[in-house]
Amino acid sequence: MAEKDVERIDERDHISEPWWAGLGTRGAVTLIVLGMLAAAWAVVAPALGLGWLPLTPENLATGVHQAAKVVAIGVVILVGAALTRRRAGAPGEPERD
Repeated sequence: MAEKDVERIDERDHISEPWWAGLGTRGAVTLIVLGMLAAAWAVVAPALGLGWLPLTPENLATGVHQAAKVVAIGVVILVGAALTRRRAGAPGEPERD
């Protein structure tokens, strides 16, 4: 009975990760590029009269805001990866006497 209780606790405490958790450096750069392209599309498509095409936002501010969120996630992942590499590659501080 005690083993079943432990399993139940583990199942309840399981924390799911966000969709972008395992993207890495290449995924971060991809998100940044796609977000910038989406922002450009949100601005240029309605200006050219292409608002009827798919994935064109109805409101300019909404489209740019959504694209900015994708870019921000990419930047956070990229900076996190850079800091992780920097910490892993940096030698330890010299010991003082």
